[in-house]
Amino acid sequence: MQGLQKYVFGILTVVASFGLLGVGCKKTTINKYIPPPYDTTVVGGGGGFGADTVRRILALGDSYTIGQSVPEGDRFPNLTVNWLRTRGAKMKYPAEIIAQTGWTTANLLNGIANATPAPTGPYDLVTLLIGVNNQYQRRDTAEYRLQFIQCLNQAIGFSGNRTNRVFVLSVPDWGATPFGQTGNPAQVAIEIDRFNAIYKEICLQMGISYTDITPATRNVIGDATLIASDGLHYSGKEHAIWAALVGEKMLPLVR
Repeated sequence: MQGLQKYVFGILTVVASFGLLGVGCKKTTINKYIPPPYDTTVVGGGGGFGADTVRRILALGDSYTIGQSVPEGDRFPNLTVNWLRTRGAKMKYPAEIIAQTGWTTANLLNGIANATPAPTGPYDLVTLLIGVNNQYQRRDTAEYRLQFIQCLNQAIGFSGNRTNRVFVLSVPDWGATPFGQTGNPAQVAIEIDRFNAIYKEICLQMGISYTDITPATRNVIGDATLIASDGLHYSGKEHAIWAALVGEKMLPLVR
């Protein structure tokens, strides 16, 4: 709970705090910053459509994006980069990440605003995976809906306002992990489904790709190879499943 470790991903520096999904996380003021609109007809900031362009991914989220308890190469954003590379896409490695263990939607908004240096868009691909700590902390779903829309708007801005370049991944069901099985996994599943229903509804309304990785996270029961050493987060093998699911959707845009 108390240890801190600094990670540097590409040009972005973030801090990953060790502990559970978000126990004791202080309420954070929602930041209202929205990225400036980009001219989507102009290549800039490393994005673009040229065949020789090296594509960039920006990944926004929490412990599942930062890859708590797995090596850097086993984090799903980096596995996604390598998955795309093996299929002919020219991708920058590692992915650029703004994420921290324990972050809620409000924390992510502040993390984006305070990233040093600030992320430079537009990015060719942007992923968003956030919400498990809202559920874990029993935060209000109405608050989550509002803040998730703000997070999604940030992601869209970083893509250069190209909604087809934004990829949302569903919230994993941590109740299926060894740690989760010691509590009330049935109730966790109900609540995760409730948050994911909000997630999916908003994505459909805004025309954003939604990748359902939750079933894969429920398949970890009895398979220790899919679980990280802490018994709560997921191994590189599980992260690779997510990378393949979202990579299939990304590939036509970057190959």
